[in-house]
Order: sequence, then C-alpha cells, then structure tokens
Amino acid sequence: MKEEKYNLASMTKKIYESGFYFFKIMTLKDILEIKKESTLFSVVRKLVGAGVLTKIEKNKYVLKSAKASDFALANFLYSPSYISFESALNFYGILSQFSYEISCATPKKSVQKKFEEKIFTYTKIKSELFWGYEKIENFLIALPEKAFLDQIYLVAKGQKSINLDEIDLSRISTKTLKKFLNMYPGTRQFLKMTKKLKKIHLI
Repeated sequence: MKEEKYNLASMTKKIYESGFYFFKIMTLKDILEIKKESTLFSVVRKLVGAGVLTKIEKNKYVLKSAKASDFALANFLYSPSYISFESALNFYGILSQFSYEISCATPKKSVQKKFEEKIFTYTKIKSELFWGYEKIENFLIALPEKAFLDQIYLVAKGQKSINLDEIDLSRISTKTLKKFLNMYPGTRQFLKMTKKLKKIHLI
C-alpha cells in the first residue's frame, strides 16, 4: 500500500465523515480501511498527536472536537451499561443532591473509571434486572421508576445510601413503579426497605 494513502488530511476526512464521536480501535480500522495493525496504530497515534482524536483508554478514542455528553461517554466506556442511580435521579429532578460521579448499572463486574477528572462508576446488578432503560439523545438511561428502584435495591443491600427527605417522586408514575416493583427479587432486606417506603407514602 502506498504511504500517501494514509496521509493525515485524508484520514482526518474519513474520521469526520464517519459521523461517530467514539471509536474503538476496530472501528477505526474499518473507517480508515487499514488492514496492517502496525500501520493502523501509527496512523491513530498521528491523529491523536494532531488533535483529531483523544485517547480515552487502551483502544478507545473520542473525537476531540466533539461535544459528547458525559452520559454518552459513560455508555461507551463500559458496556453494556445504562445511566441509573443518583445520576439518573438527578437528571429527572427526583433527587436534588448533585452527584460528582456518573453512576451506571451493568450486568458485568463493578468497576470505576476516570477520564479527564471525571469519575464513572459502574455497579453490577443481576442480569435479570438489566432492563427498564431507554435511549435519550445519544445515551441509555434508566426510566425514572427504574432508576429509583435500582437505588432502593442497592440501598437494601448496603451498597448505596439515599436521603428520603430529598426525594421528589412527582415525576414518577405510581402505576409503573408498582409494576416494576413486582419484578425485583423479594429479598428480606428489599421487602423491609419497600415496607418503610410504603409507610411514608413514597410508594
């Protein structure tokens, strides 16, 4: 292959024309049409050096000029995952307390990642509880009722906390909440927590 085929201007053009913000190395391989691995990494290094791409972590990149949301980045960093817990509750105005971490649910092992001073926390939930989310703009986020129950479920397990005085459930559908509630495992701790919420008329 001729070296000029891989000049920076043509590679940059292909990146922008792809319409993507986030790239895995294999995605870049397809977009740039480079078969040889050593050439691919050499071109990607040049694109990073030229300020076209920013390296997020090994084999993951973001278009530097893109105004990508933290939530979309969270989905990309570790998948499958969806925004839930404090971040989703704050997004919907259910929880006034601002969280500095981007909190996500995942059926994989719990991990924490950091990129450009932002912390992304992924908490493992059972695979049978990995539902109840939708795509808003370009990210996946739990429905309000699901985000609330995800939080309560982990509070019951001692993995998270919640200040019930700061909760505003006016944006939550009681009907949907009750429907979702029946889909959670009835562990002793979870039932104890939901009984407490019923007492104060939160569910």
